[in-house]
Amino acid sequence: MTRKKQNEEGVVARAFQVLRRDSDGLLLRRIARMQIRMQTDDRGDVPGWVLVTVMTAGLVTAIWLVADAQLKAVLERAMASLGTK
Repeated sequence: MTRKKQNEEGVVARAFQVLRRDSDGLLLRRIARMQIRMQTDDRGDVPGWVLVTVMTAGLVTAIWLVADAQLKAVLERAMASLGTK
């Protein structure tokens, strides 16, 4: 048995021990509430995605400004090689 598999089985075994000791079901109720909250929270990570989008657009613009002539040359060579064959 691999070490990773043993660790996973150990975690599962400890979780079941905790659940067995949870006589009044408090832990199970907390887990259920957390799952419901996670399923109904559809806001997502909007600020994170906006930041990624803006930064990507900024990087593309910066690269384009710096390497415009080189990018045109590469594209022209690629198009010329397609046209000759």
